[in-house]
Parts: sequence; C-alpha cells; structure tokens
Amino acid sequence: MTSTAHDPRTYAASLGLAPELLPRHVAIIMDGNGRWAQRQGKERADGHAQGAHSVDLITEECCRLGIGQLTLYCLSSENWKRPKPEIDFLMALLKQYLLAEREKIQRQNIRFAVIGRRAGLPDEVLAEIDENVRLTRHNTGLTLCLAINYGSRGEIVDAVQSLAQRVRAGELAPEEIDERAISGALYTGGMPDPDLLVRTAGEMRVSNYLLWQISYAELWVTPKFWPEFDAPLLHSAFRDYARRERRFGGLNTDAST
Repeated sequence: MTSTAHDPRTYAASLGLAPELLPRHVAIIMDGNGRWAQRQGKERADGHAQGAHSVDLITEECCRLGIGQLTLYCLSSENWKRPKPEIDFLMALLKQYLLAEREKIQRQNIRFAVIGRRAGLPDEVLAEIDENVRLTRHNTGLTLCLAINYGSRGEIVDAVQSLAQRVRAGELAPEEIDERAISGALYTGGMPDPDLLVRTAGEMRVSNYLLWQISYAELWVTPKFWPEFDAPLLHSAFRDYARRERRFGGLNTDAST
C-alpha cells in the first residue's frame, strides 16, 4: 500500500467515476485462487499467495477512492473441509499478512475488523487479529473487514441465540425483536449493509455470505479469478453499479410505466 494523500473525489472523477455514485460498502467473494494456480501450472498455495497480493491492491484502491468499507470473504466455515496442508498454509499466510500489513494499515488510517467465529483459529492468528483491531480502533478511514471462519447461517444462529439469552434474562421483550435488533446482534452489528457484492471466478451464487446484510445489495460477477482482479476491474464494477437504479422494493417515481 502506498500513501493516499490526495482528494478521493478528484481521483474518482479522473477515472470517470462519479464520486456520489460510488458504493459506500463493497463486499467481495474472493474466488478462484486454486483454479488460477492450476491454469498457471502452479501449486494451489501460489494461488493463495497471489490472491493476498490482490487484497493489497484492492484495499489500496478503495482507500484512494474514499470507499467507506471493504469486506472480504477470506475463509468460510466450510473451508475447513479442505486438505490440512492447505488449511495450514492459509493460516500461515493470514498470520504473515496481519504482521506485514500492520504498519501500512496504520499509515493508511484503515480501521481493521474481523467477523466470524473465533473457535478453531490458531491462538497465534487470533493474537495478531486482536492486535490489529486494537491498534486501528480509532482510525477513521476505510474499514477493512475480513470474514474469517465465517458462515452467514452460523452468524444468524449466533444472533438468535444471543437475543434469546437477552429475553431469558429479562433484558428484552419478544415483541422488541425487530429487524434492527437482529441486525445489531449479527457479527456486523454497527456496520452498514453492503451496497455492492462482487464475486470472482464466474460463480453465480452467494455461498453463505452475508445473507441478511446483502438483501438489497447489487450483485456483480466477473469470470476473472481473484488473483487476476485489479483496479481497472474494480472500476468496471463501480461503473456498472453507478448505472443501476436502486429502488429497494419501491418504484421509480420518474418512470412513465
């Protein structure tokens, strides 16, 4: 990551992007690391390493454009089914990323966050996650949120159990459980819902990712694998997003039909 001492609106305009039409919160399903590596005649681990480079590039570009939040699907709760050597490599890569990017994240004024279940993650990885969260908690720039050991159905189960415990404790009446209460009980409580969901590798599914939060998100899918994802492709997603009409279930009052 490099310095971002510039005006995001001016930078966006220089790219032909209307600053007022950019998404505030972008969520990305980073798919295709292994397939990219196989097509390159490389090991799957090489694909994950190149994918980490794409994370750096896209985080940098979101900072430059003044995006409010970037949420990345790093490791799903289902990914533990993968071979142990691959999981071990992913944990080592995650730890390396957390350490290597710490100073850069601070310099970028990024606030670091993680969503997902902590159970099962190595203690040394949890320690580095907690340190990055602690060091950046007062930063006011982009919120970089990593979904690690994350599954949306599990998140909703945890939220429901949390609300049920509050009801049992007399802190909350059943009739007080509304959409706002459920949203606040999710791992993403206090965060805005995504405006745009990007998926790489051409897959047309959401893979148990932010199911509650993406209810009104715009979806954008590219056949490119995540290690191939770069700033120009992100700009393309943003241009398509800006052309869409978001009605949130209502009607366009300017429409003639």
